[in-house]
Amino acid sequence: MPNIKIFSGSSHADLGQKICDRLGINHANVVTKKFANGETNVEIGESVRGEDVYIIQSGCGEVNDNLMELLIMISACKIASAERITAVIPLYPYARQDKKDKSRAPISAKLVANMLSVAGADHIITMDLHASQIQGFFDIPVDNLYAEPAVVKWIKENIPTYRSEAIVVSPDAGGAKRVTSIADRLNIDFALIHKERKKANEVASMVLVGDAKGKIAILIDDMADTCGTIVQAAQKLVDDGAKKIYAILTHGIFSGEALNRINGSHFEAIVVTNTIPQDKNMVACDRIQVIDVSMMFAEAVRRTHNGESVSYLFENVPY
Repeated sequence: MPNIKIFSGSSHADLGQKICDRLGINHANVVTKKFANGETNVEIGESVRGEDVYIIQSGCGEVNDNLMELLIMISACKIASAERITAVIPLYPYARQDKKDKSRAPISAKLVANMLSVAGADHIITMDLHASQIQGFFDIPVDNLYAEPAVVKWIKENIPTYRSEAIVVSPDAGGAKRVTSIADRLNIDFALIHKERKKANEVASMVLVGDAKGKIAILIDDMADTCGTIVQAAQKLVDDGAKKIYAILTHGIFSGEALNRINGSHFEAIVVTNTIPQDKNMVACDRIQVIDVSMMFAEAVRRTHNGESVSYLFENVPY
């Protein structure tokens, strides 16, 4: 693949390496470090003049530091005369602040979109945006990949009786569209849990809409942060007679007491993708399993570089 350079920020070097290995190219040289006062410094170690540049940086860990690092890397490549700069952001930062839901609330996802555009990004590749309207915050192309094909593949390979026994469940009304799409592809039933919140990160009550009695329940969501909601949802499913419970999440953030909650829960397994590094979480919690989505990002990069359609990836996992 001529005229292409792939750089990785410090948030998820392993994913960057897997993408390069899949494409059969060498990882481009970049050094990221911090000055004594905490400022981020980036040194691009090779020429990018006239190149198609891809910068891989996920919105996880020290989110603000990683976002700033991404912006500086984009700007550095822009002023070094790169032909096109694509930011590959597996987990889009600030995606949950996508609307003005109360007075004086910021729409931070729009602010991040503006920052990426002003820094010099020409194209964005991300996965399972928390709200699909975030694509409209940009005046540049955004490819929002879906983990759904990989999720369907995992269910088929790991739950052999899914046709007769499984039911997919959304832990909230907002995820109903995602769950119905997966249920249609698997030709199985679905349910959703209606929850009422008193305040952020605190659920007051839950009602299951659907029948989970005697079923293998598969909770599906785009992300899990503190895991309070999915653990309560699992308890609700147990109370309603589900015999086994799995959770499949695109982005396993697992902050605060999340891992302790999972360890004390009814889950057979928590399945997440590697849009975020999960090595430490897997050591702390043996129920966490990881679906590798590096091949989806690698194929999106290859197709974008060659000017091909990426819509194939919305329905299929590349071999």
